[in-house]
Amino acid sequence: MVWKILLCFLFGYLIGGINPAYIIGRLRGIDIRKKGSQNAGASNAVILLGKTVGVAIALFDIGKAAASFWLAPVIFNQFGGLPLAAEIAGVGAIIGHIFPVYMKFRGGKGTACLGGVLLAIDWRLFLIALFTEILLVVATDYLCLLPITIAIAIPVIYGLCGEQGNGWLLNATGGWWGAAMLSVASAVILIMNIKNIRRIIHGTEMHLSYAWSKNKPAEIERIQTNEKKWEEKKAAKRQARESKAE
Repeated sequence: MVWKILLCFLFGYLIGGINPAYIIGRLRGIDIRKKGSQNAGASNAVILLGKTVGVAIALFDIGKAAASFWLAPVIFNQFGGLPLAAEIAGVGAIIGHIFPVYMKFRGGKGTACLGGVLLAIDWRLFLIALFTEILLVVATDYLCLLPITIAIAIPVIYGLCGEQGNGWLLNATGGWWGAAMLSVASAVILIMNIKNIRRIIHGTEMHLSYAWSKNKPAEIERIQTNEKKWEEKKAAKRQARESKAE
């Protein structure tokens, strides 16, 4: 059983590690992990490589995670089956995207792959989540809120609406054990987005609208101004602590 679990995770991990954002960036002479938001994923690709390329990358990342989720049970059923094979492979694909061995474990943040797992669980839920998240992103102008909210919601919805819940979801047969498995990926995604939350609080997170803005220098100036203010606040706090210590 253990070797099957490891192989299933590895199956998803290796597929998830294929990163088109990094590959296309390299072909264009840049390391996408050192530019823009320094994220090797679709959102940064939109900013650095263009909207068309970014959308294509997002579709690929969604597809590779969905394929891992769908194919794993089919493959492992040939070898006696494996409970939660879909969930294990889906989590593996997300982890592989975030920590790819091909890229020295510096990949993306798993947003599109998380969407791929959601699509594989139930296409109806995917469309509902997509519509809801589009409204959220448009209202806030922060793309990073998408993976944060979805990461929190997926395990809960999986458990409540899956086979052991009200049975509404099409491919959520793992019950709360499956939800717990998905929570592993959710926890990693939330950790990967801690810096984004801090930047939103400090006003230094880049707005999504920067990708098509005609006044890009204004957005850069906003970020630089807020970064300066934040550094000044930190310096003032340090001085206050040092004064108290004396």
